[in-house]
Amino acid sequence: MSTATPNNRFDDGSKIEKQMQKLSIKEPPIQLIDVSLNYHNFTALDNVSFEVNAGQTMALLGHNGAGKSSLIKVILGLISPTAGVAKVMGQCATSGKGKHEINLGYLPEDVSFYDKLTGLEVLSYFAALKGVSKQRIASLIEEFGLEYAQHRQLKNYSKGMKQRLGVAQAILSEPKILLLDEPTVGLDPQASQFLYGKINQLKQAGCAVVISTHELSLVESHLDTALIMAKGKCRALGTCAQLSSNSGLKLSINFQDLNERVKTNAYLQQFYQDDLLRFSHQHKADIVKHLVTQCQIFDFEIKEPRLEDIYHDLMGQSLRSAAEQT
Repeated sequence: MSTATPNNRFDDGSKIEKQMQKLSIKEPPIQLIDVSLNYHNFTALDNVSFEVNAGQTMALLGHNGAGKSSLIKVILGLISPTAGVAKVMGQCATSGKGKHEINLGYLPEDVSFYDKLTGLEVLSYFAALKGVSKQRIASLIEEFGLEYAQHRQLKNYSKGMKQRLGVAQAILSEPKILLLDEPTVGLDPQASQFLYGKINQLKQAGCAVVISTHELSLVESHLDTALIMAKGKCRALGTCAQLSSNSGLKLSINFQDLNERVKTNAYLQQFYQDDLLRFSHQHKADIVKHLVTQCQIFDFEIKEPRLEDIYHDLMGQSLRSAAEQT
């Protein structure tokens, strides 16, 4: 009877370890590398690169005509980029040959279904295409508050009801990739918060989410990264903290009796403006340390630039740059 030598056992273990390492390294569900899209003399996308990892939400921001819809169509595989590579779940987005089935949910900006179908019939139709159970349909109808209207034809649905139905359709199969184009249009604040709650549930299950929206204040607390676009180009990409730090916009600090304390503090006087302490990110740590150790002030409020402030600042820069080139 032959026995394996210690070296052979070591080699086998090493091979297994390497195989496990390969399995643990996964490509991001959404990955774009230097993607450009041209229509004759018009450039819709200009060298755009980003990735969205499993369990992340990326907000896609920009003015009308910035290239957001074109970007979503590239991810969906509806159009092929002129240059660059777009991958979903490690596969080329536009290649149909040998392509494995991808569990993807999509809500277009102007959701439209056949008006003579009922809400239940719409979801049942998509459920049949995606192999989703009747129990899942019933659960979503209840969760989205459409039980009372499930047997009504869609021509009798309000804008908000159709939007809720559209979102339910998009998450019907509990997708691994979710693309939402203006998902909160027509929804009241309570319904919008419910929607983001559902998105967070999908994130926790490993879904990669892209949300194209103009409602910056609503999406800010739910995103992991933001891609801000203008004229087909990426103007900024990163977390809110990274965008804030790179923007050059100032932070502010306020506390009780600030006006009086500044009068006798030469260091703080250099940052005093409009009844607040205003400063760049590079001074934040020093100012906080000074307030705590030198002034014995522990109760103060720090305000950082909001996503909306950063967005408008970048759009202003883009307009000024365009004006200088003309």
